[in-house]
Amino acid sequence: MPTPHPTPAPRTIWLSLLADVVLVILFAAIGRASHDEGILGENGLGLLQTSWPFVVSLLIGWAAMRLWRFPTAILNAGISVWLYTVIGGMLLRGVSGQGVQMAFAIVTAIVLGLFLVGWRIVVALLARRRPRTDP
Repeated sequence: MPTPHPTPAPRTIWLSLLADVVLVILFAAIGRASHDEGILGENGLGLLQTSWPFVVSLLIGWAAMRLWRFPTAILNAGISVWLYTVIGGMLLRGVSGQGVQMAFAIVTAIVLGLFLVGWRIVVALLARRRPRTDP
């Protein structure tokens, strides 16, 4: 019989969600800056226009996978939320008329993979290094 995973603390859940959202917005900001579009753009909504498809997809992934149960898990949370964010974000960009070029999709998949899976790998490595204490 598999051992049930302990329920994560609410703080862990909220910090994990916040980390994911901030990293997706950072991705959009870096992309806008690298294309000399300005973070806010000419209308002041540039970052919002660029990031919303990915943030919405990330939130859908969180809900669909119920990531609050294991928010720092590399495979269950990291890989799933990465796939939801990239695929959903590209679909929403396409239907909203923002365009989806192959080079952009590849860069998006790589960077969001590094961001959304990467921070979870760092957390797992740090947790392994921390000495265990028995209650």
